[in-house]
Amino acid sequence: MLRLSELKLPLDHSAADLEAAIQRRLGLVPGELRGHRLVKRSVDARRRGSIALVYCLDLDLDAGVRRRLLRRFGTDPHLRPTPDTRYRPVAQADPAAQAQRPVVVGAGPCGYFAALLLAQMGWRPLLLERGKAVKERTADTFGFWQGRRRFDPGSNAQFGEGGAGTFSDGKLYSQVSESPTYIRKVLEELVAAGADPEILTLHHPHIGTFKLATVVRGLRARIEALGGEVRFGRHVVGLLLEENPDRQVRGVRLADGSTIATRHLVLAPGHSARDSFVMLRELGVAMAPKPFAVGVRIEHPQALVDRARWGEAAGHPRLGPAEYKLVHHCTGKATTGRSVYSFCMCPGGLVVGATSEEGCVVTNGMSQHSRRERNANSGLVVPVSEEDLAPFGREPGDPLAGMAFQRHWERQAFLAGGGDYRAPAQWLQDFLAGRPSQEPPAGAVAGSYQPGLHFGSLEGCLPDFVLEAIREALPVFSQRIPGYAMAGALLTGVETRTSSPLRLQRNPVTFESTNIAGLFPAGEGAGHAGGILSAAIDGIKVAEAVALSLPRPPHPAASDGSACAPA
Repeated sequence: MLRLSELKLPLDHSAADLEAAIQRRLGLVPGELRGHRLVKRSVDARRRGSIALVYCLDLDLDAGVRRRLLRRFGTDPHLRPTPDTRYRPVAQADPAAQAQRPVVVGAGPCGYFAALLLAQMGWRPLLLERGKAVKERTADTFGFWQGRRRFDPGSNAQFGEGGAGTFSDGKLYSQVSESPTYIRKVLEELVAAGADPEILTLHHPHIGTFKLATVVRGLRARIEALGGEVRFGRHVVGLLLEENPDRQVRGVRLADGSTIATRHLVLAPGHSARDSFVMLRELGVAMAPKPFAVGVRIEHPQALVDRARWGEAAGHPRLGPAEYKLVHHCTGKATTGRSVYSFCMCPGGLVVGATSEEGCVVTNGMSQHSRRERNANSGLVVPVSEEDLAPFGREPGDPLAGMAFQRHWERQAFLAGGGDYRAPAQWLQDFLAGRPSQEPPAGAVAGSYQPGLHFGSLEGCLPDFVLEAIREALPVFSQRIPGYAMAGALLTGVETRTSSPLRLQRNPVTFESTNIAGLFPAGEGAGHAGGILSAAIDGIKVAEAVALSLPRPPHPAASDGSACAPA
C-alpha cells in the first residue's frame, strides 16, 4: 500500500468526494484505485470560514501503479510506502525456566500495559493494586461525589483499578514524540479491550470515563487469560532487599504483613502514592524533585468555545465539541519569568473531586465519551520551581518537598471550602477584582463540581504568584478565545495533581533503578510519563526491559532484527 497524507476536503464532503479527491491528487484513472483505508482524520480550523477535514489514507493499488506514483512523486513527503507499525515482542519466556514471576505494582495504564506485555511474552506476572476493582471503585467514587458515601482514602479518583486516568476524559495523545509502533500497539490493545475503534483514526482520540471502566476490565481479562494474575486490596508498604552492594530486590511486604518473593519488580504507583514515596525515600531509593504545576479549574459554556473555534460551523456533527490549548508567558512585575497554560482541557465535561487524602480538596476534569455536558473545563496552571518548594523541604533539594507543597495548598482549599469537601469557588469578575464572590453575575456558569461549591475567595488557597499569574493571563486568553474572560466564568480550586512532584531515577537503557537492582520504576507516578498514552508506552518499554533480563529460550521469538528494543 501507499500512504497519502494531508488530503484536505470541505466539511460537508461525501464518500464519493473523498475518492474523487484521491484520484485528482494522484492523477489516477477510474479503476486504478482499488480501495482505501482511513489512517487518521483531523480538523484544520485555522480559517474559521473554511474549516477543512484533513485525511491520511492507505491506498490499495496494484504494483505497477505504486511504482509509477513513487517515481512521479518521489520528492513528495505526503506520498510514501505505508510504514510497518506492527509490534514485535523482544523476547519470549522459556517454559523450562523456573524464574520467579515478575511483580507489577499499580493497576493504572502503565502497570496494566507492563503486565499485559509480560503476559503476552509468556511470563505470568502478578499485578498488585492497593485499591478496588473498577466496579466497586466507581461506586465509592461516585457515591462520595454525590454525597451518598464517606470519602474512602483507599478507593477514590486516584486509587483503584485503572488509576487516576479512569475518571478523566481518557485522552490518548501525548505532547512527547513516541514511536508509531508503540502508539499503535497501545491503541490496538485498548480497542481489543473494549474501546471504540475510532480511537485508531482520530487525530485527538479519547475514550471517556464510563467506557474507560469497560476497557480496564477488558485489560484485566486479557492479562488473566494469558496466565497473569491481578489482586486488589494489596497495598505494598515495603521492599525486601538483599544486603549486598547492588541491594537486589527479593520481594515486597504488604500492609497485612505478608510478603511476596520476586527479583523483578515493576513499580508503577501513580502520582498520588505519597505514602509509597515516603517509604521509598526511607529505603534510600534514588529519587529527585521534578517540575510540576498548580492552579485552578475554569468553566465556560461549551457553546462559547465552539463558536470561538468553529465559527458558523459550531454544532456540525463532524466537528463535535471544540477544544483549546492556551499558553501565556508573563511579563508583569511580580510574575516575570512565570507562565500560565491550560491543562487537561475537557470539552463537554465536569469538574470533579480528586483528592486521595482526608482533609484535602483537589479538582480534576472528566468527560464521558459523548462530551455532551453543557460546560467546557480546563486547568489553568502555573509551573513551580525548586526555589518555590524550598520552604516545604526538610533539606535542600528534598524530593518530597513538592508533595508537602501540594498537600499544604490542598488543605487550605479544604478549609476555604467549608471543611466538608466542597471546593472554594469564585466568579471570574470577582477574582480579577480581588473580592469574594457572593451573588452570581448575569449569565454565570452553573458549576459542575462534585461534591459541591463554596463561593468566596481563592486567596490563600494557592501561592500569590500563581494567583497573580492567572490574573495576568485571563485577559490575554480572552483575546484568543472571545469571551474567555466573561464575568460569569467560574474558577474552582485547587488543581495540584498535574503530574508527579518527583522522579524515581532509573538507568535510561536498562530501566532499572540507579541504586536498587531488580527495581523498575515506571509511569507517571515515577516521573517518567504524563497521561494515559505515554504511561502505557512506558509500561511496554519497562516490560521489554524486564523480559530481556529474564531467562528465555536460546532462539528468541523475534530474531530478525525487527523487534522493538527498549529506548
